[in-house]
Amino acid sequence: MKDLENKRIIVTGASGGIGNSIVEKLNECGANVLASGTKKEKLDELKNKFNKIKTLRFDISQNEKIEEFIDNASNELGGLDCIVNNAGITQDNLAIRMSIDEWKKVIDINLTSTFLMSKYSIKKMLKNKKGKIINITSVVGHSGNLGQANYTASKAGIVAMSKSLAIEYAKKNINVNCISPGFIKTAMTDKIDDKFKETIISKIPSARLGEPEDIANAVLFLASDNSNYINGETIHVNGGMYMA
Repeated sequence: MKDLENKRIIVTGASGGIGNSIVEKLNECGANVLASGTKKEKLDELKNKFNKIKTLRFDISQNEKIEEFIDNASNELGGLDCIVNNAGITQDNLAIRMSIDEWKKVIDINLTSTFLMSKYSIKKMLKNKKGKIINITSVVGHSGNLGQANYTASKAGIVAMSKSLAIEYAKKNINVNCISPGFIKTAMTDKIDDKFKETIISKIPSARLGEPEDIANAVLFLASDNSNYINGETIHVNGGMYMA
């Protein structure tokens, strides 16, 4: 997509499988990418692999430092056209066993931090009079899932929050949309027991797990000018597992 060339884009959670693929695809399109994550060695690998990209180590759980991070990242890029809020965590447990700390940690990192990342990015984008925010949610935020009351609540919250932000800033040419991945081949799904993995695949009409590139391709579309009239929406990338 030629219109992505030189667009200034932040990608959080860049050191994971999906984040890595998003960075790679954006780089291929000529975007000016700043990759962020918590693992320095993974960020260094990205920097060595794609020497054009910039990296900035940051833990999004540090809510009080998010505004500073957005300032630093924007300065590195020379401005901000788009942010992909991909970072997040899981801390699974059955509801009756889930501690308040397990609940709060997942909500704070996945939902509150995504809100703050979006908030401070919007402040930058208002100066440009345009911008794109892409929030990565999850299929289980729509369907629910065993042992993930905290995670599903955080991901469902991102969808509702994104709709509200889209309404608030549509007249300012700022688009806020979500991508909801199904089960994707990553280090996380590699740890799933083979028998349980077979059960999951049996529920997917496409009869396979998705690839990180499937999510990255959706990011390319939402980051590009081709999606300028799409706002407050969620693109489901799950092989037909969940149809909204």
